[in-house]
Formats: sequence, structure tokens, C-alpha cells
Amino acid sequence: MNTTITKAVFPVAGLGTRFLPATKASPKEMLNVVDKPLIQYAVEEAMAAGITEMIFVTGRSKRAIEDHFDKAYELEAELEAKNKQDLLALVRSIKPSHVDCVYVRQPEALGLGHAVLCAEKLIRDEAFAVILADDLLDGKVPVMKQMVDKYQHYRSSILGVEKISPEQSKSYGVIDGKLFDERIYKLSGIVEKPAPADAPSNMGVVGRYILSSRIFDHIKTIKPGAGGELQLTDAIQSLLSQEQVLAYEYEGVRYDCGSKLGYLKATVDFALRHPEVKDGFSEFLKTR
Repeated sequence: MNTTITKAVFPVAGLGTRFLPATKASPKEMLNVVDKPLIQYAVEEAMAAGITEMIFVTGRSKRAIEDHFDKAYELEAELEAKNKQDLLALVRSIKPSHVDCVYVRQPEALGLGHAVLCAEKLIRDEAFAVILADDLLDGKVPVMKQMVDKYQHYRSSILGVEKISPEQSKSYGVIDGKLFDERIYKLSGIVEKPAPADAPSNMGVVGRYILSSRIFDHIKTIKPGAGGELQLTDAIQSLLSQEQVLAYEYEGVRYDCGSKLGYLKATVDFALRHPEVKDGFSEFLKTR
């Protein structure tokens, strides 16, 4: 496998039904936490890890994501004319010139495994990252940067994991494995959404992966799993027959922004440290 991770896949074709009606015409990944959409937080995390090619697996009605990372000539000209240099720099920082954004369609909602498979021709034989924007991860060191550092040390596919309570197992892929190094587990298996009594551990997979390109062969051979979809978890279980896969208990806080409660928690926490609004928002919360 290549030793440098330069490509990240962002599966963004989901319908976002848990946020209807907000997501009827706007992608869930474009929901804002204070003043930035979720997908931008995800891309910034990838850039902080040295990743320069962002591959978005999109679906219908996702044009807003493409527009967000595209150049906005009229807006930039207006800001330039009014000498609003700070805002101009902010707009241009969304996609720096050294970063490329590529878009590929997922024609049907056939699961996360299928979404990743849609990017195969763009990945070719490289190891690559997968980032789910629903999971907003906040660490002193960006979580994907932590994982890229671990990958460069171990040269193995690696999954981001966190401790979960038994009742949460039905919502996660749960790993089976042994502690291998500090915060690193060597996988012997992985199960998608097991019942609490069947969960092999208390470590659940979150939306961060670094995967060998061999994963594509395994996605092609698995049968539809939970929900009739091609589950990435099942492909990773199959990949274990061919190569070592590790799990890394990342350092940081996760906000499940695929749920209303997680999204609101993220909004409050990020607002309380936003330089423009933190003082006023803090005072407001004291009055509630």
C-alpha cells in the first residue's frame, strides 16, 4: 500500500430523512453548525491530514455541495469591490488552490459499501480515507490526522472507534479484537449492528476509515446485508481474510450530527467558542 494518504471519499448521497423537512431540497451535509456546513468541517479535517483530493459520492439534489466548493466569481468580485478582504479570504479558503474536488454519482442508495465502490476508478490501487460528514469529530489534533499518522506507522487499514454502551450496539459496527498497542486494536472480526447480547466488544466504529484498495474486491463479492444494502462492515470482515486490519480509539469528541440531538449539541458547543458569538450566546444561555 502507498504510504501517503492523498485521497478521501465522502459518501454524501443519503437522503437525510431524519432531518425532514429541512433536507427535502438541501443536502443534510449542508446543515450549518454555527456558520459552516458539516461537509466543510469534514473536508477541513481531511486537509489537516494532508489529503488533497476530495472525492464526493453524490446523488440527486446534491448540487449545493458542488456549488459550495466551486469558485463563486460574482461573490468574490462583489467582496473585492467593497474591499471586504477578510470575507474574501474566508470564501477563498473553502477550497484552497492545491485541493481538488471530484464528484461521482451513486445511482441507487445501495449502502455505504456501494457508495465507496463508486469511487474505485478514482482511487485505483491507493490506500484512501473514508469520511462520513454526519460524524463531526472534534480533537486537539484532527482525528483523520491522528489516523493518517497511525497508518504511516503500521501500514494497515485502520478504523476509527470509540467506546459505546451496550444498548448502542444496534447502531454501530462493533469490532472484535485485542489491544495491540496504545489505543490500537488488532481486529479478528467486525459485526454490523449486533444486539447487545451478541456484541463482541464495547468498541463501535465511527465514520472514519483508512482502507486498502483491496477493499473494492471484497465489496464486489459480499451479498446485501442489513437493510438489503452492501455493508462496508461486511466487506471489512471479508478483507480480514487477506490482510491485517486495525482499529484506533481516537482522541476527541464525536457529535452524531445525523441525529437532531447530536446536531444541537454540536451547535451549542461550537457556538460557545466561536469568537463572534460566544460571549453573547453564553449570556443568553444563562437566562434560559
